[in-house]
Amino acid sequence: MNTFRFPARAEWEKLTKRAVDNQQDVMEKVRPILDAVKNHKDKAVRELSAKFDGISLSSFQVSEEEIRKGCLDVDSNLKGAINSAIINIRKFHESQKQPVRKVETAPGVVCWQRSTPIEKVGLYIPGGSAPLFSTVLMLAIPASIAGCKEIVLCTPPGKDGKIHPAIILAAHLTGVTRIFKVGGAQAIAAMAYGTGTIPKVDKIFGPGNSYVTAAKQLVTLDGIAIDLPAGPSEVEVMADESADPDFVASDLLSQAEHGPDSQSILVTNSPELAEKVKKRLDEQLTLLPRTAIIKKALGNSRIILLKTMHEMVSFTNLYAPEHLILAVRNPEDTSDEIVNAGSVFLGHYTPESAGDYASGTNHTLPTYGYAKAYSGVSLDSFCKKITFQEISRKGLKRLGPIIETMAEAEQLEAHKMAVSLRLKNL
Repeated sequence: MNTFRFPARAEWEKLTKRAVDNQQDVMEKVRPILDAVKNHKDKAVRELSAKFDGISLSSFQVSEEEIRKGCLDVDSNLKGAINSAIINIRKFHESQKQPVRKVETAPGVVCWQRSTPIEKVGLYIPGGSAPLFSTVLMLAIPASIAGCKEIVLCTPPGKDGKIHPAIILAAHLTGVTRIFKVGGAQAIAAMAYGTGTIPKVDKIFGPGNSYVTAAKQLVTLDGIAIDLPAGPSEVEVMADESADPDFVASDLLSQAEHGPDSQSILVTNSPELAEKVKKRLDEQLTLLPRTAIIKKALGNSRIILLKTMHEMVSFTNLYAPEHLILAVRNPEDTSDEIVNAGSVFLGHYTPESAGDYASGTNHTLPTYGYAKAYSGVSLDSFCKKITFQEISRKGLKRLGPIIETMAEAEQLEAHKMAVSLRLKNL
């Protein structure tokens, strides 16, 4: 990791750049994939899977027998951990339910909003370099709570044409209705347009690499909704002299091991801590198996020394990290100043890994700085909000003249007439 010592504010923007800076180039590579799937359906998916994943499958869908065997193949300790995580994630997302509240905005005028589930949702689960069964929990649990009728899951299989048993178990336990062995941009296209085998969905969820992110953004042009731009993972650790360098180093490494285009940022006002963290990174790296991936990710990463806590907060809000760890003396006070972040982890004993797996919050979060405008996935992500209104005769008598005046001012006479005719009938 390169260290930047007390950069001027004019340099901050450059220091917020992600590993994949030119997304336009990626989009140009993804467009032909989407067009192929749109026009040639299952045939294109089969050919693209062979080209990019090196596998040839006679059937994309995971069979009932494969589901049964996959569930049996998961270690009992992991089953217990998954079930414990499910309880916490379900509890947190259940708490997000909102009762219907009718509001009388004026006498005789009643308005309300009702949450209605999206009928068909598609979940993309990365599985190339690591089987992210935890993402199944983060997406399928709120989808199930919301009441989505069809929950389709796509994930890339291994070279043996099989899906990791933990992904199958997580899908089985959380209400996924159909599982398909397809990954990459072609999986996003398949769920967006339908292929004959893989059904078309109304909204697509899930993180992925830059190609998956580009595919999700492009299918929105064809009217397919997506959760948010969730690409390569990233973390910022904001740390002062009170931080434990071992903890900080492990947090930076945990994000770097996601993939070579992941990014880890340390922002600190302590030169001594920065030096200690660099040493701990080297020491801890020798203990980890995904060394090659981590080293590439650390090449995209940086340590930034700033003078004050105020500067650290300002830089953080400019960077808008997916994950933010506040390894500082007064994390609650500092958290009040954070306005741009996907998920925040307060204090020295709250590792980002907790949110990835089992604390209960959702780990599908905005990256690339999109936390300035997007929220992470929640129960509401799987719902539509429909508004209702009912006006009594008395209510229209009071509200009608207001509507008439406004409609006339906008020169929309038919709007005025719709009210005037009713008023004459009162």
